[in-house]
Amino acid sequence: MKFISWNVNGIRACIKKGFLDYFNEMDADFFCIQETKCQAGQVELQLDGYFQYWNFAEKKGYSGTAIFTKHEPLTIKYGVGDAESEDEGRIITLEYKDFYLVNVYTPNSQRDLARLPKRLKWEENLFHYLKTLDLKKPVIYCGDLNVAHEEVDLKNAKSNIGNSGFTYEERGKMTELLQSGFTDTFRYFNPERTDAYTWWSYMNKVRERNIGWRIDYFIVSNRLIETIKATDIHSHVLGSDHCPILLELSKS
Repeated sequence: MKFISWNVNGIRACIKKGFLDYFNEMDADFFCIQETKCQAGQVELQLDGYFQYWNFAEKKGYSGTAIFTKHEPLTIKYGVGDAESEDEGRIITLEYKDFYLVNVYTPNSQRDLARLPKRLKWEENLFHYLKTLDLKKPVIYCGDLNVAHEEVDLKNAKSNIGNSGFTYEERGKMTELLQSGFTDTFRYFNPERTDAYTWWSYMNKVRERNIGWRIDYFIVSNRLIETIKATDIHSHVLGSDHCPILLELSKS
């Protein structure tokens, strides 16, 4: 089974920049996107053979998530019961016989960290949600999680300590999750790899010089580790300030 996750930073803009070419090339079983920045009726994608599940933010041109899948789920859930994840369209969960797929666009704590307290509360709610799901069946958790976990996950670590996305608090929440029975799939197979990033600023030549952050993840319940066939970062794919990431699992 092939999974793709991509923060498209506006699906309508990304379509104009080759989204469908990449989508068709990947032929994924599950294609998760974040930051769709659209409302119902503003975009229509003809994706033959795929079910489409969209979670729109109430605020126009903001946030939003979607999953396109070849496999009809048993259940679909939007949000986790808190107002923010539901109003901002940040979470979709699809349930299947053998696993849950959770697609997430984590809120940014903002440059001045004004949203950090809300972000940490979000992390607590999501942690309990994921752990509750994991008690029932394995979880595949993916998306733009807006945190570089370790210094190896961004180019200029020392100068960014304490900045949004690299605060000790945000990184600590990621550590807590990973120590509770989950695995960062890319880092599991690439423990020492540097210069592997998924987001770059739009500032001049930043992406060309690969001055980036790895803030997009596939995180899975530990008992799925033996089923992982491949994990990758498709940094060559343009169309957004993020690039797509890939996870392949064998069918169990």
